[in-house]
Amino acid sequence: MIKSKKYINRELSWLDFNSRVLQEAANDKVPLLERLRFIGIFSNNLDEFFQVRFATVQRIAQSEKTGKKIFGGQSAVNLLRSITNKVIEQQSESMNILSKIENKLKDEHIYFINEKQVLKDHESFLKEYFIQNVSPALMTIMINEEEAQDFSDNLAFLVVKLNLKTSDKNNTQFALIELPKDLERFIVLPEINNKQYIMFLDDLIRYHFHIIFNFIDFKSIDSHMIKVTRDAELDMEGDVSKSYINKIIESVKERVLAEPVRLVYDKNIGSDTLNKIKKILKVDNDDSLIPGGRYHHRRDYMNFPKLKRSDLLYSKNDPLLIPGLSLEKSLFKAIEKKDYLLYTPYHSFSYIIKFLREAALDPGVSLIKITIYRLSKISNVARALINAAKNGKKVLVQIELQARFDETNNIIYAEQMQSAGVELIFGIPGLKVHSKICVIEKTINNKRKRFGFISTGNLNEDTAKVYTDYTLFTSNQKILRDVNKVFNFLQVHYKLKKYKHLIVSPHYTHNAIVKLIDNEIKNKKLGLSSGIKLKLNAITNFSMINKLYEASNAGVNIKMIVRGICCLVPGVKGMSENIEVISVVDKFLEHSRVYSFNNGGNEKIFISSADFMTRNIENRVEVATPIYDTSLQKEIIDVFEIIWNDNVKGRRLNYERQNEFIMNKKKPTRSQFEIYEYYKNKSCS
Repeated sequence: MIKSKKYINRELSWLDFNSRVLQEAANDKVPLLERLRFIGIFSNNLDEFFQVRFATVQRIAQSEKTGKKIFGGQSAVNLLRSITNKVIEQQSESMNILSKIENKLKDEHIYFINEKQVLKDHESFLKEYFIQNVSPALMTIMINEEEAQDFSDNLAFLVVKLNLKTSDKNNTQFALIELPKDLERFIVLPEINNKQYIMFLDDLIRYHFHIIFNFIDFKSIDSHMIKVTRDAELDMEGDVSKSYINKIIESVKERVLAEPVRLVYDKNIGSDTLNKIKKILKVDNDDSLIPGGRYHHRRDYMNFPKLKRSDLLYSKNDPLLIPGLSLEKSLFKAIEKKDYLLYTPYHSFSYIIKFLREAALDPGVSLIKITIYRLSKISNVARALINAAKNGKKVLVQIELQARFDETNNIIYAEQMQSAGVELIFGIPGLKVHSKICVIEKTINNKRKRFGFISTGNLNEDTAKVYTDYTLFTSNQKILRDVNKVFNFLQVHYKLKKYKHLIVSPHYTHNAIVKLIDNEIKNKKLGLSSGIKLKLNAITNFSMINKLYEASNAGVNIKMIVRGICCLVPGVKGMSENIEVISVVDKFLEHSRVYSFNNGGNEKIFISSADFMTRNIENRVEVATPIYDTSLQKEIIDVFEIIWNDNVKGRRLNYERQNEFIMNKKKPTRSQFEIYEYYKNKSCS
């Protein structure tokens, strides 16, 4: 086996995942407006990739420490080139796909028009819309080479070249127009003869250049879009006089002017204009220059208007109720008797809100402890916790202020909760708290009893509509004693705790998983039942990969469902021939993590917040909980097998990285649709 083929490069594997997203945009069987949404997801993913992963590689490439310039045998400089070439290829493909979608939309009487295609019947509407909504929000900057220009991170700009009516040598003037991020990118124009017209905000601005630049005597105007992506790493300075929260605030502010890592530009832009922008940005050869089309910032397609065309969207399925767990009755009384499993978005996220609201009002509840990673912009979770504090409950919240790109949102709610009397924990130096846990103390018949939940997903109402995640509601005192120990660690983090039931990062996950895998190897050698099933978002940790290779070589059958990055190479004789890996990209984002070990027929099943990534194992506080209830174990395995048998949206992952769809003669199984029916049948039984 060639050493370089033992692992798939992390960055390139991530781009492979984004190719799977692009496959959905290209799929004629996906509703048209949903295909636009996948274009938006593809673009948004790419933005984050450049802000985080590409920026990291770039920093290493620019470092003088040449020993750190190695990525699985590939230098950082060469990897940058490989990434850039791959991205250019993907960008080109995405533009071709978008063009095909737009042509299909024409068949549905939906038309995109630019500033040169405006119909007379739309002129007055556009003028009024511009004057009332757009003009007051515009940020227009006349470019002066002597002054630094603010190309804010991940915003789109129109670079305008005005050719002046003058005989002077300097007969051109350049300007920047920032696309207002608070305005709708797509403007729905009035229908004409049952035809629907859509105009980009960019083109609306172009259409009104004569108003914007009415103070300049110009003979012609050229305009092209650019987009700058900057390094998203927070620079946490060591000033001890500043509070942690103030350091985060300042660091987030500085992010908008961090080093540029990508410049996307209209390929038709003039060389003089492009050179001017490159000079202003100080773009060098290590930066990624990506030629694109007329429109950038295509992540806005994620919020493309629905146009009252439900026939061009996925059918909406209402979230289901959990049998035996009523939103109209006390959840505590039900959970006291048995464990329950919530699986969003198939089940309603309202159960989590109800659980916290009941705790806020219940006179027997004295204490609520919870970890928060990402909150929604309008968070009923935060409101319930504030409500509890105002009702005299002791509320302890660990809120992660370094949740990338949600820092500002979390800070706003942290300040609100703190003002309401909630006790906050802001983190542990060198660690992010990524666990999603809650423990509540309630007095029943003069005895203290704990209730709580452990989840794979963020406590976010918005993402819960599209992210698949498990949440275990339990009153198992042994499990909750361990959960409480996690909070003790978060409060006094120099004291290590030992856990009898939970698997907790950063101190225990690696050894616990290795022990579980070793047990499967031992059982296989003894002729006992063995097998491993894993559902992950990503697997990049070489130690974990090597251990799975060892298990494969021992004959242990391993099934893996990996949504995103997969550095493990499956199906290689003598290394991983007993490992199969699939990936499913569909209507929902597969986000739940499940670990299942056969254990000689006495299956051990865990749900977890942790992927098999070094950051999850060594650099974050993560929690995996065992599932003890046999009916819930069966439910998790049933769902795993439904996903595993997906021959509509399932892709088989291998070293060739072709993202080939699983094709067989079995009955078509689209797992996310089948899972909804599975739970629908359970709720009716």
